Amino acid sequence: MKSVALYGGSFDPPHIGHEAVILELKKLDFIDTIVVMPTFLNPFKENFSAPAELRLQWLRELFNEDQKVEISDFEVTQNRKVPTIESVTMLRKRYEKVYLVIGADNLKKLKEWHQFEKLQDMVTFILVTRDGISVPKNFFTIELDIAISSSQLRDHIELSKLPKKIAKKIAHYYKEHNAKKN
Repeated sequence: MKSVALYGGSFDPPHIGHEAVILELKKLDFIDTIVVMPTFLNPFKENFSAPAELRLQWLRELFNEDQKVEISDFEVTQNRKVPTIESVTMLRKRYEKVYLVIGADNLKKLKEWHQFEKLQDMVTFILVTRDGISVPKNFFTIELDIAISSSQLRDHIELSKLPKKIAKKIAHYYKEHNAKKN
């Protein structure tokens, strides 16, 4: 049985918390492939800092040597907000089983996701713990409370919280970007 874990997000910027989630997913023997899929624009947000193509490039560089991780440009190439169900539908054409990886902070709004009832029937959720949010027992959980916020990182870049392989590139971009904003 071919199975995939879909790990989507803005990755604006990618940080060591994202890297840690992927390391934990790789330990799960029931997952054949991990698809990391950056959004063009998160359906619940109105803008992004780093352009989608750049975030995609960072992720490709970060995981280019990892055989189990595939970086997908599916949402980026749509050039619009893409509901998760569209990405899952695309993956279901290639995989028998789809696991959808989300942070526990998404639980509050999960029922507001586009076609949530249908989505719920198509995937098995994997929740990553975050901010001490309690997760209902019926969810498969990855225990990882790494206190990192992409929005805080964008404003105050800390190299220690960025993946070593691409930290300097990310830091350079946000320093330039923030300088232009001020």
